[in-house]
Amino acid sequence: MNKKIELQHLGLKDYKETWDYQEELFQKILDLKIRNRREELNLETPNYFLMVEHPHVYTLGKSGDINHLLISEEELEKRNAKYYKINRGGDITYHGPGQVVGYPILDLENFFTDIHKYLRLLEEMVILTLEEYGVKCERSPGETGVWLDVGTPFARKICAMGVRASRWVTMHGFALNVNANLGYFDNIVPCGIKGKAVTSLNVELGKKEVPMDEVQEKLLKHFSRLFEAEML
Repeated sequence: MNKKIELQHLGLKDYKETWDYQEELFQKILDLKIRNRREELNLETPNYFLMVEHPHVYTLGKSGDINHLLISEEELEKRNAKYYKINRGGDITYHGPGQVVGYPILDLENFFTDIHKYLRLLEEMVILTLEEYGVKCERSPGETGVWLDVGTPFARKICAMGVRASRWVTMHGFALNVNANLGYFDNIVPCGIKGKAVTSLNVELGKKEVPMDEVQEKLLKHFSRLFEAEML
């Protein structure tokens, strides 16, 4: 079991380019697992963690409803945003500057074989990180991601999640609003959930900006501990 994870900081990178790169790494792990099985080998499978920021983009999961995108192609262009239908779970979401996006591409057989546990640990990583800023977050029953003031009229989402897994290999991941432009969420029904707001860490703290690299460091620290992993 290889608990080492290669960390890659991609900076600000186009969504489609990053998606293609994820697919490449994902397939590399899958191919090795298939070869191990076929040839009765025991070659170590690699793990990756991509940290990235995207230019403005809307992505719709495979079970999502296109009607949850509330603007036309022309309006997308005016707002300098792109749109993709993709192969993760979940509905529609937004990515953009000021958001910490993380894509763990793991062979879960190196850790544990439980997708439910995987998602809960990703949520826990975010909850523990935001706790360090004095922001109390929690899970919302039946809704993947991380929320504030669950069960009240002020419920709002701060981190969205959507993953894909095949043969226990994961891709896609989480998007945490740190200094996000929340106006872009007005163009969608976020995650297909009507009547609930979205927030960002800087808004909750009443600050213009929170250092992105600091948030990334805290997330990775908690991820490493929760997954008992070593970041390279």
